[in-house]
Amino acid sequence: MGNRLERVLRTRTILLWGAGLLVVAGVAAALLLTLLGRGRPEDVARLDALRTAANIVVGTGGAAALLLAARRQRSAELDLVQKEHDATERRITEIYGKAADQLGSDKAPVRLAGLYSLERLAGGYPEHRQTIVNVLCAYLRMPFKHNAKNAEELQVRKTAQRILMLHLRPGSGDEPSGDFWPDVDLDFSGATLVGLNLTHCSIRSIVCFETRFLELASFRGTEFRTKADFNQAHFAGRVDFRGTVFGGDRDSFHGAVFAGPADFGTKSAARLAGAEAQGGFRRTWPPDWEERPIADRREWSRLTRKADPGQPERR
Repeated sequence: MGNRLERVLRTRTILLWGAGLLVVAGVAAALLLTLLGRGRPEDVARLDALRTAANIVVGTGGAAALLLAARRQRSAELDLVQKEHDATERRITEIYGKAADQLGSDKAPVRLAGLYSLERLAGGYPEHRQTIVNVLCAYLRMPFKHNAKNAEELQVRKTAQRILMLHLRPGSGDEPSGDFWPDVDLDFSGATLVGLNLTHCSIRSIVCFETRFLELASFRGTEFRTKADFNQAHFAGRVDFRGTVFGGDRDSFHGAVFAGPADFGTKSAARLAGAEAQGGFRRTWPPDWEERPIADRREWSRLTRKADPGQPERR
């Protein structure tokens, strides 16, 4: 702090410099009057030349002063922008930290408040949306048992799922959604999701490795633009993939288990190699796929392309 104060000009120093400049100006004026004040033509010409040179010097000094003033103004504006940015980041950090603490509460209403705080934060600051989506996905990946004792927690988790669903719907071409969050990646690996509804959403990528879907899981009309990983996912209830668009080359259902009704519609391009289905349920598979019984597992079938060689395995 002391070093900074020493670098600041003191009032005494400014006054001394001002007095010195006045003395220099007075001496210069006296010399000019003594040497060029006789009125001779050559003296007049010299005075005009000096006057012109002085005007150039003064003009240059004025331009330099304006440049310094502009530099000071720019520095002040940059400092103001930086202060506003720092204040914004501190406010975001405070809201984010408080919401994270609320999600760790043992009271369901407090956890709900944390979810809505994160939603509001993501709506106001797009650069933090993916981080907040990651937090919501991480919350849904936490261990969960679907039973009567966890009824309150189930409502909290369904709220998190609903928040994602509402902000992943782009809306129609005539009425686009102002709440849409574009370019979002979802990671539900190992999660237990009850009644997941992502109908008519647009998602950049989704990972559901070893995810357990309970009750209805609906992806009807949803677009996965780069990746859809359902490897070893377990669909315990009904699943709806009608109209789902698999836009990337990395969609896979290898090891997925369909233990309930399934509907992929008649135009789906899903890759179902390695998936298994339990018998006794009504299902609609993509046109190129069929169920082939597994020899040593009664009531279970494996999804295979119709064009693949070989006959269905005998039981």
